[in-house]
Amino acid sequence: MSTDPNALSRRAIAMLKAIADGRAELRCSCEPDLRVDGLSCCDQSTAHELAHAGLVRATRLVAPGQWAPAELTEAGHRALAQGTPAAAA
Repeated sequence: MSTDPNALSRRAIAMLKAIADGRAELRCSCEPDLRVDGLSCCDQSTAHELAHAGLVRATRLVAPGQWAPAELTEAGHRALAQGTPAAAA
């Protein structure tokens, strides 16, 4: 088990991979929700954490409550490249 509090969970890594693959959308709001392949993500708390950490963002500005394609930020790409699941470390 990792002692690094910043280690990504397997679920967070899976979310980042889906976003990197162009399969995800964010609902633009102060707590951005995530859907993958058109389905709501089962762990919106992790989706919120990824967005607030600056790892993901919408590709374009839309009205609040509207969906936009999601993308990784530079920090998100780095995190995905370095991301070791906490349980696997």
